[in-house]
Amino acid sequence: MESRRSLTEPPELWGGIECTVNRVRDTYQNQLALSGHLNRPADLELIAGLGLKTLRYPVLWELVAPNTPEETDWSWCDERLARLRELGIAPIAGLLHHGSGPAYTSLLDAGFPDKLARYAAQVARRYPWISAYTPINEPLTTARFSALYGHWYPHAADDLSFVRALLLQCRAIARAMRAIRQVNPQARLVATEDLGCTFATGRLRYQAEFENHRRWLSYDLLCGRVNDQHPLRWWLELHGASPAELDEFCERPSPPDVIGVNYYLTSDRFLDHRLERYPEWVRGGNGRDRYADVEAVRVRPEGIVGHEEHLREAWARYGRSLAITEVHLGSSREEQLRWLNEAWQAALALRRQGVALEAVTSWALLGSFDWDSLFTRQTGCYEPGAFDIRGPRPRRTAIGAALRELSQTGGLSDPCLGTPGWWRRPERFLPECRPAGWRPRHFDGEAACGVLITGKTGTLGQAFARLCQQRGIHYRLLCRQELDIASPESVAAALERFRPWAVVNGAGFVRIDQAESDRENCFRENTTGPALLAGECGKRGIALLTFSSDMVFNGKKGTAYYENDPVAPLNTYGHSKAEAERRVLALHPQALVVRTSAFFGPWDDYNFVTTTLRELRRGEGVPAACDLYVSPTYVPDLVSASLDLLLDRERGIWHLSNLGAVSWAEFARRFAALAGLDPAGVLPRPAASFGFPALRPSFVPLATVRGGSLPELDDALERYFRDAALPRLP
Repeated sequence: MESRRSLTEPPELWGGIECTVNRVRDTYQNQLALSGHLNRPADLELIAGLGLKTLRYPVLWELVAPNTPEETDWSWCDERLARLRELGIAPIAGLLHHGSGPAYTSLLDAGFPDKLARYAAQVARRYPWISAYTPINEPLTTARFSALYGHWYPHAADDLSFVRALLLQCRAIARAMRAIRQVNPQARLVATEDLGCTFATGRLRYQAEFENHRRWLSYDLLCGRVNDQHPLRWWLELHGASPAELDEFCERPSPPDVIGVNYYLTSDRFLDHRLERYPEWVRGGNGRDRYADVEAVRVRPEGIVGHEEHLREAWARYGRSLAITEVHLGSSREEQLRWLNEAWQAALALRRQGVALEAVTSWALLGSFDWDSLFTRQTGCYEPGAFDIRGPRPRRTAIGAALRELSQTGGLSDPCLGTPGWWRRPERFLPECRPAGWRPRHFDGEAACGVLITGKTGTLGQAFARLCQQRGIHYRLLCRQELDIASPESVAAALERFRPWAVVNGAGFVRIDQAESDRENCFRENTTGPALLAGECGKRGIALLTFSSDMVFNGKKGTAYYENDPVAPLNTYGHSKAEAERRVLALHPQALVVRTSAFFGPWDDYNFVTTTLRELRRGEGVPAACDLYVSPTYVPDLVSASLDLLLDRERGIWHLSNLGAVSWAEFARRFAALAGLDPAGVLPRPAASFGFPALRPSFVPLATVRGGSLPELDDALERYFRDAALPRLP
């Protein structure tokens, strides 16, 4: 994997699979199992399809020898590493990734370095062709989380334990590389660390200065720089480091061949003594002062430092080859693209300046789980990467397409890259920390259209405009007078005038009962209009997103409906949607058709939840059908997921609804109770008693075989009350 590229060429593009196996108390948590890669070797072919030639890949100690050093099972590694060789992908073997190792050792075990070195020697002998290693990922960060903050095993929370864990890990890295090089003298050490820095108010400047020295400690130790003149030598000795063991690093340094920089939007920190500005959970202290520790991006006027400056600082300090060894952002798809592009542009700029920056690594290719809690608990919070694994097989996302483009052309062309990431926009600030004159940035009406949204007065049109604004996606929201989707002349004129890269059709005839007596208008808006959009968008290569309904089914299946179930509508509205699906996909096979159901949201006054709560608050009983079952859908979830699919250039029919099948009456009782109202105010009635002109299918919950599931319904309801800011009655 040694780089031979001229600095006038783009850097290499590497990839990585999130593979943390950490221990919390007596329970091991395994990202490989959560992502499914543990039992899905075909992932490697998908990764090769991105054009990557180097992959940070797990050869994990805990998986190969979990019980005793003598009991090893290499079968998993043998199969995967052999396949990587066949695919022409060079692995950077990771031996320990954010963990304490197997149960017979820990970060505070004095024998830890020799045990890891022994394992490293076994790996090198078994795979002598591997030329690059990361024996331990982010040793300083792991020491902080495991021995200073107590998040992970061995759950220590003191400076003495932190120093001991850091020294043992760095000693283990050095000894592991010496053992590996006895087999392969040319093996390269690709070390990694999060090098985010700390800022502070004036009162806490001393603490920030200390942390900014501390962030370099793992590299300083490996490079033999912690001598008598090092600013933290005294502190290390004060907290248990002997002069002899520190001198050993100086006398036998193990400098990395590649200084790997992992950098996240949460890496740069800000310490603030003004505690009243911040919630309790970010407050802490150092025994001398109490302060909040928050993301610098949320409070610092200058924002984050950024990849380029951190890398330049590492180059000036060490003068050794660099790589960005993790680029990942848990956010919406366009923000993930912007973060990747920002890292790539920083790498290009540094190479032009003569900095030996070898590569940019797209991390978490298969996504990651539960890092919102620092992987201390498993709640299923998933962040996709180059692939989204929530389906029958991993599905390539916009990030995957971007990596393919980078590997082929060295640049990115996605239309969303014209807008800076949220970390560069005014809305990044916490409300209490907004500077004077703060104003959010607006995207409607700007020269670059981006996404054309129809249905200006409707729930979906308004919601898409709101979410595009929040996500920094340029858009135009048009009313019927500006774009009549059922008029060929109007559609053609709008597409020529605004030249969008995508159209979101939020318009439509939504009055199910009225459709029975107004079939012509229903089909005009729900069938003719979407078909016209499909034909014109298809001719111009414009992406199209339009919506369908659970009403395309007759409800007789008895279980939830999937995307591939046959349609059999019972009413005019359902027929109009089913025919629209057929015509749209015939005219524009690349179009995206989202079926959804019974949506409710915080931004309109006329959905079932809002109107029912209004009547219950007035003391009125509200009848609701007890024998019609649906999957209610929270509009913000629906719109956010739809935008991600649109950016991923997905096509065909997708089901998007919140997980949970309920009758309308049960649904009403559930949200009434959450609002502090008496659920007895909801009056269950059979559907026949309402005298609906349109037949309703009795059981049409939506499910997915494509991986488009939204969060649980109860979770969505809780967020509804937060987002709508409705008062709760005692």
